[in-house]
Amino acid sequence: MTEVLTSYLLQNKSLSIPGLGTIYIERIPAQTDFVNKQILPPGYHFRFDKYFDAPDKDFFTYISRVKDIADYEAIKWYNEWAYEFRGRLRNDTEEVWPNVGSFRKDSSGEIAFQSAGAIPTYEKPSPATRIVRTHTQATMLVGDREVTRDIIHQDGENFAEETVYREKDSWWIYALIIGAIAASALFFHFYKKGFNPASLGNQQRIEISG
Repeated sequence: MTEVLTSYLLQNKSLSIPGLGTIYIERIPAQTDFVNKQILPPGYHFRFDKYFDAPDKDFFTYISRVKDIADYEAIKWYNEWAYEFRGRLRNDTEEVWPNVGSFRKDSSGEIAFQSAGAIPTYEKPSPATRIVRTHTQATMLVGDREVTRDIIHQDGENFAEETVYREKDSWWIYALIIGAIAASALFFHFYKKGFNPASLGNQQRIEISG
């Protein structure tokens, strides 16, 4: 019986036992082994959860197919097996499930599960060598120049003065922009008022009554 259940568990990653709980296959992430210069593959082990114990329909379909019986017979057969399994645990009998783990009743009356250990896999560790680069230089863009941090630190004041000089040297660009804006405003004014000297003054007439 347990061989059939173990096969289902390995294929579907979980197996529910009515009135008892569910056995899960839990994945352990890959880990780095610095001492042996390798990365260990992900691991898997069995975990028990007592808060869910209802098998799904696919499980009974699997049992009926493997044992070549009808679905209702598979449900009856599994429920009877689970009832007997729980009964043995209530009588303080330790139930060992080969290659999965063991169940027993603890001092508080709760069912405790002890995993059989890591589930064997075909994955192998991968070699990994840690590389520390001590002479690499990261570059950055300062103005129109691409420089490294060492150049900034070594050049010191000269680099700072050159940057300020470049900023001062470009003042005429801003002057051209301001001049272009002013010329555009004058053109628009003459276009509306006409191109004559009088258009520069105030053309409103003021009458004084005497």
